[in-house]
Amino acid sequence: MSVVYAPPERGIVTLTLDAPANRNALSAGLVAGLAEALGDCGKDPDVRGIVLTHTGSTFCSGADLREPPDPAAFVGLLRQIVELPKPVVARVDGHVRAGGLGLLGACDMGVAGPGSSFALTEVRIGVAPAVISMPLLPRLDPSAAARYFLTGERFDAAEAARIGLVTAASTADVDAALAPLIDGLRKAAPQALAETKKLLTVRVLDAFDHHSDAVIALSARLFGSAEAEQGMAAFLERRERPWVL
Repeated sequence: MSVVYAPPERGIVTLTLDAPANRNALSAGLVAGLAEALGDCGKDPDVRGIVLTHTGSTFCSGADLREPPDPAAFVGLLRQIVELPKPVVARVDGHVRAGGLGLLGACDMGVAGPGSSFALTEVRIGVAPAVISMPLLPRLDPSAAARYFLTGERFDAAEAARIGLVTAASTADVDAALAPLIDGLRKAAPQALAETKKLLTVRVLDAFDHHSDAVIALSARLFGSAEAEQGMAAFLERRERPWVL
């Protein structure tokens, strides 16, 4: 099972991405499993909030290049997180790459531990961060977005907090950084949380409303291109891409 559900503990459900063999890559199965688990949480009156975390040293490595999800299904998952009436908090203490940053960006809050690192690596394999731009661009500092979208550079938890990708970074204990966020959710009224979340997600949902079709088409076109074919083959075979100077 690629997503593990832990029953509510004082109103908080933990969903764990549990496919460490392929670094919790966004396969069709993982996307479907997470969407199902989130749907169940959204309908459960005993759930006040959701923690999204991971097993292994990687939170999410991006799209599974051997079993990629349908772009429309991935867009649907990201929108589901944004629209869910329960806040979703990411708990990250591992590597996050490419589409995994979109998953993180769709969450309402996030904490990153000392084992975290981040990179938008799409440009390095011949594609673009098309779908994930919708939840990320309204959240990120614009100059930082330009830098990391265009260069694919790796950055750490402190930088992720500085640019708005996560709420807090910890140099010692990720759960210590998570605790005040969870405590706050437990003290908040369910209706108030749901309505407040609607206020916070207006800009992101506007991006989904106006740009989903265009970014799905762009993603499909780029992933089907000769350049992407070369880049993905080089990545899977652990060799240098042909365009690297």
